[in-house]
Amino acid sequence: MPHVETNGIKMFYQERGSGEPLVCIMGVTAPGGVWDAHAQAWEKHFRCILGDNRGVGETDKPAGPYTTAMMADDYAGLMDKLGIKQARVVGCSLGSVIAQQLALRHPEKVKSMILMCTWARQDRFGLYTWQHLIKAKASMRPEDFMQWIQMLIFTKPWFDNDDCWNNMQQGLKDAAINPAPQPVHATEAQSAAAMTHNTLNELKNVKCPTLVIGGKNDTFTPRWMSEEVAAAIPGADLHLYDNAGHAFHWECLGDFNPRTTEWLLKH
Repeated sequence: MPHVETNGIKMFYQERGSGEPLVCIMGVTAPGGVWDAHAQAWEKHFRCILGDNRGVGETDKPAGPYTTAMMADDYAGLMDKLGIKQARVVGCSLGSVIAQQLALRHPEKVKSMILMCTWARQDRFGLYTWQHLIKAKASMRPEDFMQWIQMLIFTKPWFDNDDCWNNMQQGLKDAAINPAPQPVHATEAQSAAAMTHNTLNELKNVKCPTLVIGGKNDTFTPRWMSEEVAAAIPGADLHLYDNAGHAFHWECLGDFNPRTTEWLLKH
């Protein structure tokens, strides 16, 4: 599978589908392949570029800390290497704040963007959560860390659904035997980017159409964070799902995929 040299690293990416480009930026600890359930819908209309962020998957994992500006420049370089002058962009969690920086630092490259479970800044509770995530990664077995992440991102309806519960249990088994888990230093470096991100005073400069989308019961990136971002970006659309958390895009997959596809086709 392909790699490119960008911003001092070798970056891994996958391509799916054809049409106008859609750059998909995943969240902390997660490689680009985690987009699969959504790319299955988007690839029918777009050339989906699924990158492994700096610090995860098959992309280089240099020493940190990283910043969201640095990681946005990684994607700007990826687009240059692929000959993509402008793309729609969708980012999830850490990927959403990388997308913010891409739109701010390279506005000519972003036609429109979807920001999922996003934030403009962290408060004390948010920083506390990220600090605990780092400690959990360093001290827990991989399957125990995965269990804690599941508790952080899913809400009660997901736990109560038998199929979803079984998928979570399989996820724990997969984590226990993962031959190449993300190293601790890379989790710390990506988390540093999340913790230091602050674009609150810059978001007024975003010119592209933007959809901010999330879950009302998200404890990792609470709804006030999404509302703050949407209020700061001129003309931004906002949609928050009832009874859904940080993983709202899986919890509400049946609505999320067609909703975002329709929005991307319009913008």
